[in-house]
Amino acid sequence: MKKLDLSNIDRTFWGLFITLIVVAIIALFSASSTLVYMHHSALGPIGQQMFFIVLGIAAAFVIQFIPTYWVRFCGYGLLVLSALLVYSTMIPGNPLVVTINGAARWVRIAGITFQPSELAKLSLIIVVADQLARIRTEDDKRKYFYRTLIITAVVMLPIMASNLSTAVLIGLIIFCLWILARIPWKYTMSVVGIAVLVLGLGYTIVEFGFVRPKREMHGPFKRATTWVSRLDRHFVDEGTSKYQLTDENIQEVYSAVAIARGGSSPIGVLPGNSKERDYLPLAFADYIFAIIVEESGIIGAGFLIFLYLAILFRACNVSSRYSDMPAMLMTMGLALMITCQALISMLVAVGLGPVTGQPLPLISRGGTSVLITSIYFGIMMGVSREQLELRERVQETIAESQDDAPIVTLE
Repeated sequence: MKKLDLSNIDRTFWGLFITLIVVAIIALFSASSTLVYMHHSALGPIGQQMFFIVLGIAAAFVIQFIPTYWVRFCGYGLLVLSALLVYSTMIPGNPLVVTINGAARWVRIAGITFQPSELAKLSLIIVVADQLARIRTEDDKRKYFYRTLIITAVVMLPIMASNLSTAVLIGLIIFCLWILARIPWKYTMSVVGIAVLVLGLGYTIVEFGFVRPKREMHGPFKRATTWVSRLDRHFVDEGTSKYQLTDENIQEVYSAVAIARGGSSPIGVLPGNSKERDYLPLAFADYIFAIIVEESGIIGAGFLIFLYLAILFRACNVSSRYSDMPAMLMTMGLALMITCQALISMLVAVGLGPVTGQPLPLISRGGTSVLITSIYFGIMMGVSREQLELRERVQETIAESQDDAPIVTLE
């Protein structure tokens, strides 16, 4: 059996990956006090998340050795599967669908609960990158633009019904891939204009037709009233009412308190000394960044932002030296997804954006999110490994050709 070659693994990606995991473990112990209280044990909820972290590390290690053409091939099958699963969440009374916090985003199969939208994000980036990489002529740009647009729209529709922020995030990443593939601006900006028009019209209908008259909305887009209410609460001045603690703004209020406590010192109150973790709902999930800021201050927050940006910079560095267009687009799409989702989650936690429900990649508690993010890293590491191996083969070929060249002596 051929010995496993570890000489070409991307140590920079692995360093960023492991560092994020260390931060995740520290944050998990700090922010899971409510879970420990509910389960009467520190090992239960924390041990479950540690299991997914270990599983994610193993998945990243194995996937980095899978050829990228196999990843692209499997992406199509995964896209079909994830599309069927996300559409199944729209079927009333579906026994596989699990509703949590009023949102039917989860599917439970064989006792495992996960969000099919996470699979959809991964597979959609792989498929769109593969399609855009087939562009050879100007006519191909129009052809593959509309093809990827249709694929994206079909997958985004059911996701939008239950999780608008995830749908918008997917649209942003696909837009970036169009730009990288040099799709003409007249195509991309026309889609942006239509999307803004549709969202604006939808906001107006829901705001004046349901939110202000306090009417209940039914159907697949019944959560639209929640989205509009969150936007109103964030952007509309409510006077002194915004300082009154309610069920709707409890996350924002306690998150702001945690940020304020952490800002009192450059290093925060130090890990393990958080007070707001006992009051902030789901402190271990969507608002875990607020607890990180409370315990590590601006230094810890800046370091975490640096880690996510470093992932994007490393992906740019790997892609700039890679001759395989599908692998380059795939790497950039995955890195952009991680970085943009992280920045959105951070902006929400510090009060600069409306509540979206986007977890902090690899750090927020959630088995599906951790595992899928680890797969992102495994794929990017695989692309980097292939690039290094290709460079070695080229250098060996050049060296061999120089050794075989005849020696000419001039008399």
